[in-house]
Amino acid sequence: MRARRQKHSGNHDRWLVSYADFITLIFAFFVVLYSTSQADIRKQNRVASSIDQAFNILGIFTGKGKGANNIPVLPPEPVAGNEIAASHAIHEDLSHLRAQMELLLAKQIAESTVKIHLDKEGLIISLREAGFYESGAATPETASLPVLEHIAQSLATEPYEIRIEGHTDNIPIHNSQYQSNWELSSARASYLARYFVDRRDLPPSQLSTGGYAEYHPVADNNSSEGRAQNRRVDIVVLPHLPPHTSPSDEALR
Repeated sequence: MRARRQKHSGNHDRWLVSYADFITLIFAFFVVLYSTSQADIRKQNRVASSIDQAFNILGIFTGKGKGANNIPVLPPEPVAGNEIAASHAIHEDLSHLRAQMELLLAKQIAESTVKIHLDKEGLIISLREAGFYESGAATPETASLPVLEHIAQSLATEPYEIRIEGHTDNIPIHNSQYQSNWELSSARASYLARYFVDRRDLPPSQLSTGGYAEYHPVADNNSSEGRAQNRRVDIVVLPHLPPHTSPSDEALR
């Protein structure tokens, strides 16, 4: 009778083995989850720390502290605002002169021998070779002199600074007067500046010249039409800038 009771008691204890195995599995499962999450956190912390150090070295954090709330922000472009202000000043200052020139040179504009436009440097009055010069010559054709007189007269009404630029295409020149496109482009610019001073008494202190040869094209030199556009003399009328705007601020060149 006693032996039967002992055998029955042993059967009741077997559920503990299964329960212990189940608990062990659950524990192992949560250990794996915990270790995985901790590894991810360590990786995230290492990545965040590296980014934090890199941005601090570059000096582009807005705040002084480090952490999740310290979001890197790129510094504002220092020139963009000045460019907008300078561009607005240019258009305001030269728009009336542009309208005047477009009315004065309407015939030449229609014939595509003159082009007038505003860009970041100022008002550009572009005289194409086809309407003003013989090929390889620095002296304007006689028929173009009245047009140049009108341009000089309009420019003399206000004390603008004026830069006269000579440009050529990429076809080398070699004649008795000019050995290169540098010389031809410089001679055309210099002659026109002297003409403005002599004919309309433009102050020489307001004038400057430059010869750029073929190195500032406005069209493709691979076509005859493109080369014709590149053979030109540009009269660049520089704007009156506001008193608080310096040449270094305008970011125009």
